[in-house]
Amino acid sequence: MNNPVDITLGREYEGDVGIVAYSDYFCAEPLKFELGGELESFNVRYETYGRLNDDKSNAILVCHALTGDHHAAGVYSLDDRKSGWWNNIIGPNKPLDTNKYFVICSNCIGGCRGTTGPSSINPKTGERYNLSFPAVTLRDMVAVQERLITHLGIKKLAMAIGGSMGGMQCLQWAIDFPDRIGKVCALATTSRQNAQAIAFNEVGRSAIMQDPVWNNGDYKLERVPSVGLGIARMMAHITYLSDKGLEGKFGREQREGQKTPDGKEIFKPSFAIENYLHYQGQSFVNRFDANTYLYFTRALDLFDLRQYGGSLESAFRDMKAKVLVVGFTSDWLFPPAQNREIVKALLRIKKTASYAEIKSDLGHDSFLIHSPKLYKLIEYFLDV
Repeated sequence: MNNPVDITLGREYEGDVGIVAYSDYFCAEPLKFELGGELESFNVRYETYGRLNDDKSNAILVCHALTGDHHAAGVYSLDDRKSGWWNNIIGPNKPLDTNKYFVICSNCIGGCRGTTGPSSINPKTGERYNLSFPAVTLRDMVAVQERLITHLGIKKLAMAIGGSMGGMQCLQWAIDFPDRIGKVCALATTSRQNAQAIAFNEVGRSAIMQDPVWNNGDYKLERVPSVGLGIARMMAHITYLSDKGLEGKFGREQREGQKTPDGKEIFKPSFAIENYLHYQGQSFVNRFDANTYLYFTRALDLFDLRQYGGSLESAFRDMKAKVLVVGFTSDWLFPPAQNREIVKALLRIKKTASYAEIKSDLGHDSFLIHSPKLYKLIEYFLDV
């Protein structure tokens, strides 16, 4: 189990957890997947921040979104100061206060950042799993997290928290392991994706699968389907933002010297938003596996809490956790109405649940951005 190293990084890093290191949990027990298939063993990569108290009652699980991973806070070295994806939330005196709580974040099963997934080596064949890897669901992700929590000696989580796909995992936790979780904080999430969200995912998958380099999933890691994956990321990233946010940040700004391109360069990116999207696509290709993107987006499409009894009320029947759901006004991927319906269903069956809505122009990604209102909500929810 890793703990942050106490160091001084400078004023811009005050309140951060410092230098961290990831850990690996190798599970030799077989894992059966919800839709069929089995792994005889698997690895989970995770990070922890803060210290577990004596009775192991202060553990908080952070669940990452589609393109996230285990590196949620801190930095890896003085030379590699890229902070974790939720560094603004996790740390001393931050909402997930590491002076009080032991915070855990793991890379989901099927991932590509250290946890066993399609790009991992199948010990039976000595080759990458690729598309022979079993189909993954949100329930599978949570089942693996539960094994990690058990491995760490934790009987009950104080809270699970996450946004988007992370919020879905949190709700699944409360359904599948009602006695092992005290609170759930689900941000910018949904009980099931609508047709529009599924459609966007399918276009992204099609871009990858029609890239000739993809080769039915059997591509070389030295030459990945970068065109398809980059396009998938570009399109998905648009859904994480909002019209008002994009207009305020980019508008119709063009790069200097490219305001009147000649005929030969008419299709060369010249608007600031075009260059931003190309940057997002390229940086994503450098850190994410195309097959994992296929698996995770399909897991999102298949997620539907109504499958447990035909309604949300039936799905939530055995839940014991207190629930806070937070929606964001400009989120058009999982709009506020989809967040509210989760809480309405919980209240109809007399569960302890609250809904809060934060005004933001930053779209679906609002839960990742600096937000004092969100911070106060999380802090209050942990204290009640």
